[in-house]
Amino acid sequence: MDNKRNKNRQRVLKAGLITFNGAGINCLVRNMSDTGAALEVESQIGIPSTFDLAIAADHFTQHCHVVWRKEKRIGIAFNSGPVR
Repeated sequence: MDNKRNKNRQRVLKAGLITFNGAGINCLVRNMSDTGAALEVESQIGIPSTFDLAIAADHFTQHCHVVWRKEKRIGIAFNSGPVR
């Protein structure tokens, strides 16, 4: 399988929160790079194509967009701009 990413991702296992329109959905960050991440979710129902990803343990919040979706995984790219 070809790796289409510009940057290599590091395997991680961190609790994350997908936030949008005042709502929040828990997720697990499975791998991450400077440009994006792979998230594991219980269900993709209601998750929009753009949202903020927060990782409380790292004091990290970044606006991102969905690049691909599988049953319980979402590949995201971080939007350009400063990390909040």
